Amino acid sequence: MNSAGPVSAVLQSERGRLLRSGTAERVTEILREQITGGLLAPGVRLSEESIGEALGVSRNTLREAFRLLSHEGLVVHELHRGVFVRVLTAADVTDLYLLRQVVEGAAVRSAARGELGTLIATVEQAEAAAAGRRWGEVATFDLQFHQELVSLAGSPRLDSLMRRLLAELRLAFHVMSHPGEFHEPYLLRNRSLVSLLQAGRADEAAAELRAYLEDAEAQLLNAFQQRDAGASTERKPQHR
Repeated sequence: MNSAGPVSAVLQSERGRLLRSGTAERVTEILREQITGGLLAPGVRLSEESIGEALGVSRNTLREAFRLLSHEGLVVHELHRGVFVRVLTAADVTDLYLLRQVVEGAAVRSAARGELGTLIATVEQAEAAAAGRRWGEVATFDLQFHQELVSLAGSPRLDSLMRRLLAELRLAFHVMSHPGEFHEPYLLRNRSLVSLLQAGRADEAAAELRAYLEDAEAQLLNAFQQRDAGASTERKPQHR
């Protein structure tokens, strides 16, 4: 797969952002958004020629952006083949959720009352998107909700770590064939977490969050097992 066609048109629309700052960091930001937003899906090859032409940047700038994205775990370089959006494994999902348990659990236990306005607004936006069956937006708001949970800890370093973690996790969501069925039940659980935090019951919220993350991990791992089993079946030779 490559990144030609509609992707180039979208990237061309982003060129104005580069006129203000034609740096590799800005290109990295644009490509990160397209990857986590699903325009550049796992397994897609990132063509230096087509992306460089669409954004109007040099190959050296683009290669530096690819290097930064590789460091973030969003792309991989395959020798003699090129750069591809990373395809996560079940082991990656397990590791990401282990880190989520540590980071989000600590943040929720340290959460202070009276700082939940943005969190509540995000829950409401996710519920509105679900009512309109805009599941891509629901996924985005759900990840935003968890980013804001971590921000309750008041640590810029944790905020940065969580942004990178959730960007990787977004790649895992592509394995879900029915995103609505996956995301919708967690809207009520997000609302429940907020209610516990509003009541000052941080320890109960942390326990609820642990169960929440365990359930989400199990669902994703099951989807990965089905994907891998399907891929294995397709590779088997057909006998007559």
